[in-house]
Amino acid sequence: MDGAGSSMADSDTWRPPRACNDYWSEWKHCKSIPNLFHYYYTYGEAPSCKQWKRDYENCKAWEKTRSSEAKDSLCKSERERVMEKQKYAPVWSLRKGPPVSWYLPLDEDKPK
Repeated sequence: MDGAGSSMADSDTWRPPRACNDYWSEWKHCKSIPNLFHYYYTYGEAPSCKQWKRDYENCKAWEKTRSSEAKDSLCKSERERVMEKQKYAPVWSLRKGPPVSWYLPLDEDKPK
C-alpha cells in the first residue's frame, strides 16, 4: 500500500525537465534558416528536429493527461541528450585550484 501511495505522490510532484515552451523554442530554432545553414555547413547535412517536436508534444500531453508514456519518453529523451554531451571530452583541461600566484598584481603597467 505504501508503494502505491508513493508512486501517486511521484506523479503529482514530477515536472518535465524543461518547460514545454523551451521544447517549442528549441524546435523553432532548429528549423530556422540560419541554423539550417550553419548545421549544413558544419556537418554536411540538415539537422533532424523531430525529437524537439516530439518532446514538445509529450510535454503538452503530460501536462494535459499526466500520461506515464509521455513522462517516460521525456525522461528517456533528456537522458539521451545528457549522454550525447558526455561523449566528448572538454576542450579545456580543468584545474584543481587557483594558480599559485593568483593574488599578485598584473604586469599591465610595465612597458614592454
